[in-house]
Amino acid sequence: MNNPIRIGTRGSKLALWQANWIKSFLEKKFPSTPIELIIIKTQGDKILDVPLAKVGGKGLFVKEIEQALLTRRIDIAVHSMKDMPADIPEGLCIGAIPERENPADVFISRNGAEFKEQVAGCVIGTSSLRRGAQLQYARPDIVIQPIRGNLDTRLKKLESENFDALVLAAAGVKRLNLEHKITEYLDPATMLPAIGQGALCVEIRKDDSTVGSLVAAMEHAPTRAVVTGERAFLKRLEGGCHVPIAGHGNISKNKFRLTGLVADLDGSRVIKGEKSGPVESSEAIGIDLAEELLARGADQILEKLKTKAPEGYES
Repeated sequence: MNNPIRIGTRGSKLALWQANWIKSFLEKKFPSTPIELIIIKTQGDKILDVPLAKVGGKGLFVKEIEQALLTRRIDIAVHSMKDMPADIPEGLCIGAIPERENPADVFISRNGAEFKEQVAGCVIGTSSLRRGAQLQYARPDIVIQPIRGNLDTRLKKLESENFDALVLAAAGVKRLNLEHKITEYLDPATMLPAIGQGALCVEIRKDDSTVGSLVAAMEHAPTRAVVTGERAFLKRLEGGCHVPIAGHGNISKNKFRLTGLVADLDGSRVIKGEKSGPVESSEAIGIDLAEELLARGADQILEKLKTKAPEGYES
């Protein structure tokens, strides 16, 4: 192959780490194939002073990269799976999902105290509705304050602004070798992760069989099954940037188990459930769990929050 394979990515430290990981994998597997990175600035990177929920939500981190893929400016798009909207544009597909990193969230505090040890009135920074709602549900006595920016930017703000702690994705912290900053890994019983958190999405054009055969080498079938179940749950709920939705699947002894929740913004109401079954039925299990939560009142939360989001938050 003479023409290089072009990988499109955002320019943040974490996005570049992820894209370079994909690049290195492919270079080792296919040493005769030239590969290059193309950095693309998305609307989510440009708009830093307006809540993402007001200007399109988390899809703003992928739209420009997907457009570059559709117009053949790039051949592979690398995203964090949790940034992916439930629907994929016509002509594109998820070509591969590599093995997932730890999907948990982590708590990083200035004083080294764990979440349950924080004093009443402490200020915890997060721009995630999902995190904010679950934190408030567990500790109604704390203050949630919005914070935006890339991972390293938010860590700097922990030191320079009025935050006592942050909640971040473990995967990003680990990938940037910042594990020494972690105070604790939050138990899923307290903080259920985002859909697809910790997984990478390798997006390609459906009609590109050449690139499809290359990226297939990094596919991790168990991760694909789990993420498929989580995303089916999200899609059935029609979850967007305005609603705290969480979902975490795992496989044990060839059985897929999915836990999911929908919550009010202030954490006053959390509707949570779990379903399990054969791994090959993960998509159906995700849909079934969503239907159960909708029947138990999640539909009311979704309807109420469909057109409203708080200042400063994203999904």
